[in-house]
Amino acid sequence: MTGPALDFVIAALERIRQTSDRAPRASRTALARLQAEVLQRGRTQPLAAPNKAELLAPIRERVRGCTKCPHLACTRTQTVFGVGNPDAELMFIGEAPGVDEDKQGEPFVGRAGQLLTKIIKAMNFAREQVYIANILKCRPDTPAGTFGNRAPRPIEMQTCRPYLVEQIEIIQPKVLVALGAVAVEGLLGTRGTMRELRGRWHAYNGIPLMITYHPAYLLRNQAPSEKRKVWEDMLQVLERLERPITERQRNYFL
Repeated sequence: MTGPALDFVIAALERIRQTSDRAPRASRTALARLQAEVLQRGRTQPLAAPNKAELLAPIRERVRGCTKCPHLACTRTQTVFGVGNPDAELMFIGEAPGVDEDKQGEPFVGRAGQLLTKIIKAMNFAREQVYIANILKCRPDTPAGTFGNRAPRPIEMQTCRPYLVEQIEIIQPKVLVALGAVAVEGLLGTRGTMRELRGRWHAYNGIPLMITYHPAYLLRNQAPSEKRKVWEDMLQVLERLERPITERQRNYFL
């Protein structure tokens, strides 16, 4: 390692110590980035913006072959890594794939996903402009002869969470949106009612986090008042992103 590069690493670690009450720790993704930066600085070249899609690719492959939860690995059709723009400023996080997602390998493609897409479009985003992922990358298994989906168990979320952490580290969105209490528990390790959690700003590793109802909740609860709550949460997201909001959007109901 060259002298200037070493100075750069030491200075970066010192900044972490000064701005955080936690000891510096580096993930596999962060180390890869650091090695690339050290190499470029050693060559005295200007730093190039990282190709986030390339950084996500090896994580996707690790997820694809993951067997950390054997009961899920043997019942899934395929893993569901995530979809969207790796450079997105807005990232949505759900709980786990359902039967439709398990078949297609993409998050939020069933009825709840169609509603989420409608919400995204009402915010004047294309689905391809945001990034969508789940806490769990495999569909939770269900007993033979039963229908529907089950919520992921805490141990399953704990096991799978590091993959999502790496995704967020790479994408570095300006705002995160957690969809439902299960997603909040998987992301923050916090349990609470949506009445307590939604509608106000939280934070995940310094990234603003808005918590709102899962679209599946709105499919079960068609009351305009519940739909309006979700839309008010999205208006706060648009304001935090400094996106223009039209009068039609302010008066919009899902």
